[in-house]
Amino acid sequence: MLIDLEPWEPMLPAEVTDLLRQATFPWWIAGGWAIDLHLGRQTRPHGDLDVLILREDQLAVQQTLSGWDLHAADPPGTLRPWLAGEVLPAEVHDLWCRRTPSSAWSLQVMIDDASDGVWTYRRDDRIRRPVDDLDGNACDGDPRVLAPEIQLLQKSKTPRPKDEADFLAVKDLLGPDQRTWLVQCLTLTAPTHHWLAQL
Repeated sequence: MLIDLEPWEPMLPAEVTDLLRQATFPWWIAGGWAIDLHLGRQTRPHGDLDVLILREDQLAVQQTLSGWDLHAADPPGTLRPWLAGEVLPAEVHDLWCRRTPSSAWSLQVMIDDASDGVWTYRRDDRIRRPVDDLDGNACDGDPRVLAPEIQLLQKSKTPRPKDEADFLAVKDLLGPDQRTWLVQCLTLTAPTHHWLAQL
């Protein structure tokens, strides 16, 4: 059975924060909203809302969203129901969530890997970072936002117009350490990347 990928009525960051406030696992607002929360203003429309979690916490996420209609992007580009208690295969990095089967999609959950407190970049496992260093600094003081340099790395693979807009919006506000880390990562993964000249 094919599952419709539309419509989307994304949650707002404040709604996600309320939803996950009591969660006992780490989570971060990611995607374009992570950039905007770092900037303290909305710079563009957002067609969805992404939350990043760690693979080891997937069943805790499923429990937190008990009663929701949850689907795994497996294989990527298609959706299938995520069964209760199912541990997702390593190649699954994306969950789509809606409150009921007749509701619009409202939340996308991205799954990244970590081991012994160290996060690994899914596209190149040479890039690692302590999980504690994934936290960004949202202007409203909420730490549950992904650091902008990590979000830009995630967006760097094949930048779409919205990814280019996010890069331009935040690149000049990166701190020295953030800029250095992103330059090192891009030099390693994509040494001819056009963002390097602007960093």
